[in-house]
Amino acid sequence: MKLILLIFLFSSLFASKPEIFLLNKYSEDINVTSWYMSEKLDGVRAYWDGNRLISRSGKIFSAPAFFTKEFPKHKLDGELWSKRGDFSNISSIVNQQKPHSGWKNLTYNVFEVPDMQGDFLQRLATVKSKTKYLKTIKQIRVKDKKHLKEFLKSVEEKGGEGVVVRNGELSYYTGRDNNALKVKSYIDEECEVIGYKKGQGKYENQTGSISCKMKNTQVINIGSGFNDYQRANPPKIGAIITFKYYGLTSNGRPRFPVFLYTRE
Repeated sequence: MKLILLIFLFSSLFASKPEIFLLNKYSEDINVTSWYMSEKLDGVRAYWDGNRLISRSGKIFSAPAFFTKEFPKHKLDGELWSKRGDFSNISSIVNQQKPHSGWKNLTYNVFEVPDMQGDFLQRLATVKSKTKYLKTIKQIRVKDKKHLKEFLKSVEEKGGEGVVVRNGELSYYTGRDNNALKVKSYIDEECEVIGYKKGQGKYENQTGSISCKMKNTQVINIGSGFNDYQRANPPKIGAIITFKYYGLTSNGRPRFPVFLYTRE
């Protein structure tokens, strides 16, 4: 009986991992003229299967009925988002196990329609929103490399994460290749939290920095990017975090590492 109950609970929390397209990193040797660019929202990706919102890993989000009741019956791919620089709050809202009113602060921002035929813009044009909670991300045609750089600068000056550029001529596909790229002025990587250092002055009795082990086993310290709540409640030992940095120092260490968020 307990086994049956556990199987039921698992099936109510998890679905099959959705097949989605993934982004590669942009490099200047790739010609993206006449592609489409949009702001890369710093939210939580979610796949709408016509009935439920599902994470990249297959977790079923407990979205309230008011949030999804006007969503279409066909599949969508998009980002759960509120505003720039609000990732921790968004993640906290969507990862609670029961529906709650916090979802009123979010929108579902669509950037792909897996079931539909046609090119990129034709697929997006099929999304007809009947609710304030469902939006389509605006796409801008890239004139040239200068146009892309100017758009990236404008997004980052507003506190945005970066830009996505996509080849608009293709039919829907899944997997990762150079037809969908993320463009940022910084590099982001993941690392594992292995320790803490106490803060000083304003942050006395709080976390001053965290020690983190990168995939190449290099250990770095990250002391910026945390808000007051995160300094009082830092990522747990063993947690995987994402941080950004601006190139490497002469001895191969990340330059100016900044905490972004804890991975789901």
